[in-house]
Amino acid sequence: MKDPEPQVVVTELADNSVNLSARFWATNEDFWGCHWYTIETIKVRLDEAGIGIPYPQRDVHFYDHSNKKQNNN
Repeated sequence: MKDPEPQVVVTELADNSVNLSARFWATNEDFWGCHWYTIETIKVRLDEAGIGIPYPQRDVHFYDHSNKKQNNN
């Protein structure tokens, strides 16, 4: 629907991100089609603009301590 107009709003200024929400209005019959179209279009346009979505990363290091001598003090 054109009225009310679709919106992109800042919903949170988080520790490591600025969270946005896209809001649009549709009839009940059209909602899911509009929903999936909107999500896909946003992702494609972000990619085209060179804007990546950062995902949390965690580095895990494994150490083998089985060959170390134990200190029996």
